[in-house]
Amino acid sequence: MDYDKKMIHRLSRVEGQVRAVLRMMEEGKDCREVVTQISAARNALDRAAALVVSSNLEACIREEQEKGLDSEETIREAVNLLVRSR
Repeated sequence: MDYDKKMIHRLSRVEGQVRAVLRMMEEGKDCREVVTQISAARNALDRAAALVVSSNLEACIREEQEKGLDSEETIREAVNLLVRSR
């Protein structure tokens, strides 16, 4: 699967958020601030995972349709991936 620049940029932002959380911990910031930033990073990762799965799912379904195959199992796998990622 090809990952576009938007996806890579999205994950680079998450990486920056995680570094910021580490810095906040080293500086002894308030736990509410730290948890808020951890939650934001986790949500960003969840959105990135959903985007990867949905993009991949679309490509897989198109490929299977071109081959005349049923896409039901591929859809089930994608849903399971999303559920496990949470």
